Amino acid sequence: MTLLSPAPRGLLTGDRYRAELDDGRELYLDGKRIADPASHPAFRPAADELARLLDLQHEPEHRDLLTWKDPETGLRLARAYQPPTSLEELRVQRRSAEFWHAQALGQQGRSPAFMASIAVGVHDFRHRLATADPRFGANAEAWYRYCAQNDLVLSHALGDPQIDRSASPLDDPDLALRVLEENERGIVVRGAKQLTTLAPLAHEVLVYLSASFTDNRAEKFVVWFALPLNAPGLVTLAREPLGTAPWGHRHPIGARYDEQDAMLFFDDVLVPWDRVFLLRDAALAREGLGRINAWSAYVGHIRYRERLRTLLATATLLAESIGVDGFRNVQEDLGRLAGYAELTGYFLDAAENRGALTDSGLFAPGDTFASRVWSAEVAGDAVETVRRIGASGLLMQPSPGDLAHPRLRPHLERYMRGRGTDVERKSRLFRLAWELTGDGFGQRQDLYEYVHRGDLARNRITVYHRHDQSEARARLLALLDAEPATEPGSEPGAETAAVEPGAEPAATEPAAESATVPAAVQEARA
Repeated sequence: MTLLSPAPRGLLTGDRYRAELDDGRELYLDGKRIADPASHPAFRPAADELARLLDLQHEPEHRDLLTWKDPETGLRLARAYQPPTSLEELRVQRRSAEFWHAQALGQQGRSPAFMASIAVGVHDFRHRLATADPRFGANAEAWYRYCAQNDLVLSHALGDPQIDRSASPLDDPDLALRVLEENERGIVVRGAKQLTTLAPLAHEVLVYLSASFTDNRAEKFVVWFALPLNAPGLVTLAREPLGTAPWGHRHPIGARYDEQDAMLFFDDVLVPWDRVFLLRDAALAREGLGRINAWSAYVGHIRYRERLRTLLATATLLAESIGVDGFRNVQEDLGRLAGYAELTGYFLDAAENRGALTDSGLFAPGDTFASRVWSAEVAGDAVETVRRIGASGLLMQPSPGDLAHPRLRPHLERYMRGRGTDVERKSRLFRLAWELTGDGFGQRQDLYEYVHRGDLARNRITVYHRHDQSEARARLLALLDAEPATEPGSEPGAETAAVEPGAEPAATEPAAESATVPAAVQEARA
């Protein structure tokens, strides 16, 4: 296996992480090749924040929470790489992930813990991969151990290029990454992967099949593998940075947590055989999609709960700063946000309580697929609630330059202060809220929450098909079958008053026209 280091090195430090990003990768931003992403202004703030968080693993007060001792090497490794074998071990991982994501305010969708959890999933699925080819199971296990024992920061690539979603890759092979050839050294792949989050700041990328192309006729598109991001022929194109600070306005959230998304171009890249985990087996790929993501979905809910808590705290501070926190409509909004955060915690509890051992002996969280649908449905409302409370103040706040200007400062102090807070603190709060919900970074985060769990309509349909209605249907059908038949003329209200011989039947009122004539006809007559 192509290795970053021949011997395990254990936990990353921040300095080692920064240095390892200077590895000769072919990374581009705005038409320029970036030699060292950790030192480039567009990437440095996010790299520095990741380095800060990685250094927390080495602090004595956090060591037992954030790390574990590997029995194979005796090294301390990141807690997220520990394969849980019991409910208690899973809950320790939860506490570790909660600490990390609280530090990051719930903004790191592709945190090292998230991707480490996917590596654990690959490790768990190794026996099934071995049924296709014994080498694949061994490769998956070796890769997991390599990542864990060197504390690698990973990315993953799933989505295919947006070229023509109505077409098939069988008609246009550029629609999906494909295997071009196989030889004694490995496989050669050509194509692209879209929106590979964190790729500019990661050591390696795991490439595995999206659900879109599992057609048995398209076996050349069915492939799982992992590569270092400096692999020859692998080109990384970073998108426009969203955490920059134009016009002197500070962006403390975006600068730290703009994870960067990237396109990956595979220009006839050789993937060595010891890096291949699955090839041409669509059925096994479909089975594996759910299995290897079990722990990452759990970690994703932990992160999402912290994001909701961050949005709730932001909305509350906004309301307090402008004196609307006592308004009933605002309290209702805040209560709804608080409910979202509480419910996400309940989903985590349910995943733990529904957990079970896999056939590999790991304790996997239970299925809470419906929570993915709910999370995407409420994500936009959570953001909109913050915007509604902040209102126009989110747009009109002075910059640091404005605050420093002697002509402007008296006006700002008088007319742009808040309730019990000066203009400087209030402006920082409102700009932070705008970062979270309105500017480029905030909009990217909002879009991420909507799409990263998969297509919402498809997920709703999946929930419908998975939900067991058999008992409720049986009860209703039994009730319908037990309903006694009624004799003709015995329906309630069918009785008529007796009429004396020779008497005229009582006159009845004509039915109201509105009951028999369509509304459109009535309007036309009028």
